[in-house]
Amino acid sequence: MTINCKGEDLILSKHRAIYWEAQKMLIISDLHLGKGAYFRKAGIQIPVHVNTADLNTLTTLILEFNPDSLLITGDMFHHQMNSEAELFRQWRLQYPELKILLIKGNHDTLKAKDYSDLAIEIYPKEFLCKPFRFIHDQPAVTDDYYNITGHIHPGVTIYGKARQLIRLPCFYFGKTCAILPAFSAFTGLSKINAAKEDLFYAITPEKVVLV
Repeated sequence: MTINCKGEDLILSKHRAIYWEAQKMLIISDLHLGKGAYFRKAGIQIPVHVNTADLNTLTTLILEFNPDSLLITGDMFHHQMNSEAELFRQWRLQYPELKILLIKGNHDTLKAKDYSDLAIEIYPKEFLCKPFRFIHDQPAVTDDYYNITGHIHPGVTIYGKARQLIRLPCFYFGKTCAILPAFSAFTGLSKINAAKEDLFYAITPEKVVLV
């Protein structure tokens, strides 16, 4: 689905990403690389293929849109370099010309050298590209920039006529801020307290729909 936000056309992908065509920029949030290995180390059994599936999805998006840059609004890595994070190192070698920008999130605690070795450009707080501010969490004070964030893994509940319900990840667009869905499938969903005029775009297996 293509929407217009602050005069810019943004493509909302069913693969939990935004493509900003004018900038040739693919935008995602909360990739949480290495989360499965982190939990397995703690004795919690998480399938190994979860991380591989996320990287495969990222490959699908790059083949679809051919972006010049990949911007991640925080929590790219869940904790530290581990076996799953090493898979990303191998994936990165396939796209040496792709510029990767990371706005650091609360889970992004790798050493500076780790990011440098992966050719990832780091922004400790925010990245400004008019008319948008890309930042991990919503800022307390707003200004002329429209904020595009992540962090809270937004979800929406859709109710059927026979009391069925389904929870789906979604894109949220409010007056001053948009929130991206978590890119990783290995995340929960959070409810957002929204104003009446705010917009939710639910992500189904087939497409993105306005609800």
